[in-house]
Amino acid sequence: MKPVTLIGAPTDVGASIRGASMGPEALRVADIAGALVRNGLDVTDLGNLVGPGNPNLPPTDGVRHLPEVVAWNRLVMDATYQALATGQLPLLMGGDHCLAIGSVNAAARYCREQGKKLLVLWLDAHADANTGSTSPTGNTHGMPVACLCGDGPAPLVSLGGVTPATSPRNIRQIGIRSVDAEEKKRLRELGLTVYDMRYIDENGMRATMEQALAGIDGDTHLHVSFDVDFLDSQIAPGVGTAVRGGPTYREAHLALEMIEDTGALGSIDVVELNPARDVHNQTAELVVELLESLFGKSTLLR
Repeated sequence: MKPVTLIGAPTDVGASIRGASMGPEALRVADIAGALVRNGLDVTDLGNLVGPGNPNLPPTDGVRHLPEVVAWNRLVMDATYQALATGQLPLLMGGDHCLAIGSVNAAARYCREQGKKLLVLWLDAHADANTGSTSPTGNTHGMPVACLCGDGPAPLVSLGGVTPATSPRNIRQIGIRSVDAEEKKRLRELGLTVYDMRYIDENGMRATMEQALAGIDGDTHLHVSFDVDFLDSQIAPGVGTAVRGGPTYREAHLALEMIEDTGALGSIDVVELNPARDVHNQTAELVVELLESLFGKSTLLR
């Protein structure tokens, strides 16, 4: 596997509940670098990007903190692209989920230049397909999927210079169980592939992941956008917007092991970890365990 580059993005400008800005340090305390090194990976920690603070203001035209969100996403996009262009596998440590606008734009640019197909796996409790006109809060961590598909504030939609950054058919969502009323309509209009918790309950995680990973080949760049609230809140309390009824400990490990089995992993976000809501850093430690599965750790040699 390519060398892994850790990129910290300590911000919560896209969320209303503060604390995700401490996520990168929580992962470092949980020894994310050491865990990956012990699994045979070459790991470099670039430290934290430095961007604007959180002004904690109400929405303007339905969107909160747009200038700050744009600034942070530009920083993330540039750092992620630089890692990809130099043969690294970037692991973005957020920060809230608005940052995926930057990381996915970077992956999309890399794929265009390399002639690769982009596939984004969106592991999340929320669909993140709101816009300023449908969002009940104006928080941009609920808007990145819409922005990446060309629907949102112009500075975010055009962040990478190509609009839309990617097609909805390149995004597959897994674990969804909290969708706003108007957002449901947008999901259908966009034609996104969504494996919600009912689908997982009815079919099991193995069959779900087989469907979600179908079509991957040697020309595929797989970007995993892992929102920690994808996990059931009983095992992962340290998030800003916890939702009960998510994947269990074993289901989550299986999902990430099956992603690793494809050999196509090219970039990853780990976002919405909120130490202010955690208990003795247990959620960060769980995330590090799961990342080991994503990067090849298994019970037996397979």
